[in-house]
Amino acid sequence: MEFFRIKKDIPFMKHALVFNAISFITFALAVFFLFSRGLHLSVEFTGGTVLEVAYSQPADLAKVRSTVSALGYNDVQVQNFGTARDVMIRLPVQKGVTSAQQSEQVIGALKAADAEATLRRTEFVGPQVGEELVHGGLMALGMVIIGIVVYLAMRFEWKFGVAAIIANLHDVVIILGFFAFFQWEFSLSVLAAVLAVLGYSVNESVVIFDRIREAFRRYRKMNTHEVIDHAITSTMSRTIITHASTEAMVLSMFFFGGPSLHYFALALTVGILFGIYSSVFVAASIAMWLGVKREDLVKTVRKEGEPQDPDDPNAGATV
Repeated sequence: MEFFRIKKDIPFMKHALVFNAISFITFALAVFFLFSRGLHLSVEFTGGTVLEVAYSQPADLAKVRSTVSALGYNDVQVQNFGTARDVMIRLPVQKGVTSAQQSEQVIGALKAADAEATLRRTEFVGPQVGEELVHGGLMALGMVIIGIVVYLAMRFEWKFGVAAIIANLHDVVIILGFFAFFQWEFSLSVLAAVLAVLGYSVNESVVIFDRIREAFRRYRKMNTHEVIDHAITSTMSRTIITHASTEAMVLSMFFFGGPSLHYFALALTVGILFGIYSSVFVAASIAMWLGVKREDLVKTVRKEGEPQDPDDPNAGATV
């Protein structure tokens, strides 16, 4: 399905150097903010106190959150679990205050607001658990990267694999840079969003790479620049439909999903926007700089008895 069809190819690769310069500057700024400000890690990574509170009626999460925030906890996480009457509260570590003191203080304030609030369980999450989560998250990210490179190298060509991984890491680092600059809370749900963006972005890259391979086979008089321009132009309608639909869903989570989905949707929004840019402009242009050519994707097979071309890298192959 297409909303429109562009008849004349847009010369994207004519401005590839400009696109790459913008990407490099954005990437460098993201790295700078990551090192200068660092990530604002959530309780899952830094450790803290987890409380489970039960109510006789469906809990008003906004009221619970405001009650706990009034005690001086700015980074508190409040969400339902199991049923609407069960609430999980995550409190960050406070200097000079024990986990037991935190739980007593919070449940006292909640009981003052609603006498039927009951503390079911309290648990201290140590920083050791946070270190394990960081290690597990980095391992997951590394496995995804390796899998993407292997897949693209097998399906297309190693140059495409390298180009896609650079573009995808570009997206990941920029998402992390946004979270570092604005000091948004980085939680497990945000980590899940980062991994989702990796898969989402590589899917767009695969579509464009497939069109590049198809154009190399179909239009033999086009050079590499023209082939890439044609591949990107021919996918513009599909790109707009796919990303607009996805972004509509993500924005609905952002505006109506509540605080528990706020940063998850925010990370996806940033990732989708930069994923479009990197797949269309960064990955394709890097593949071009790496010297991808027709012979990398289209193997010429010589019929038996046909004279060999000494300049053909595939000369000698017969059927």
